[in-house]
Amino acid sequence: MAPHGDKSDAADETMVAKAEKRPISTILIVMAMQSEALPVVNKLNLSEDLQSVFPKGVPWVRYRGFYKDLNINLVCPGKDSSLGVDCVGTVPASLVTYASIQALQPDLIINAGTAGGFKAKGACIGDVYVASDVAFCDRRIPIPVFDLYGLGLRQALSTPNLQKELNLKVGKLSTGDSLHMSTQDEASMVANDAVVKDMEAAAVAYVADLLKVPSVFLKVVIDIKDGEETTAEESSQSFAALERAVTQVTDFINGKCLSDL
Repeated sequence: MAPHGDKSDAADETMVAKAEKRPISTILIVMAMQSEALPVVNKLNLSEDLQSVFPKGVPWVRYRGFYKDLNINLVCPGKDSSLGVDCVGTVPASLVTYASIQALQPDLIINAGTAGGFKAKGACIGDVYVASDVAFCDRRIPIPVFDLYGLGLRQALSTPNLQKELNLKVGKLSTGDSLHMSTQDEASMVANDAVVKDMEAAAVAYVADLLKVPSVFLKVVIDIKDGEETTAEESSQSFAALERAVTQVTDFINGKCLSDL
């Protein structure tokens, strides 16, 4: 008789195989800032859910609607109740992702947003990247094995057909809770061969991996970490590129299975 663990693993593999062949129906789009999200909301003709599926009192916002054959749910961590700014960073992102998965049971997560890019790695403002894998850059635990836990390296869903069809760049994504890099953060990102850096992807990846939901990370470069400051015009162009990228990815996913991506 096979050990209990072997049976459980075999069952999990069977469920994953069936999911990969089933048409994608429900998508959860996680975005950190409402200024990034609203152009996507308008383009996909989504509406704010006024009868929230979330716990009472949280600032999280959900937009929903049908786009072609897809049930789209776009969520943001919302605004801080005291300061009125977007709840950016890993903690709000992980919480809203967890609650959304529990409430909505998505087939696929897309974490979309802007990010910093590295000129030395070939990134330019307005470039659209899909992450091959994600990791933290600021969780430094210099103890064997705990150092790997702190890094939190996780692979994104492999999407070769999506990348080819939309001509997306592919690179490693690094996540940290600070907007600016410390020398230690920079060293970590260099060691991880990171091309782009954001403030939430690795947290979303942690929750998605925990609950076994495949995830894609779509990032548009809005500033160059090792170059000159971004102009207002360049920032505006990056927001427009983000809206186009999310729409194009959604169009590509429509009617497809995970294995088709």
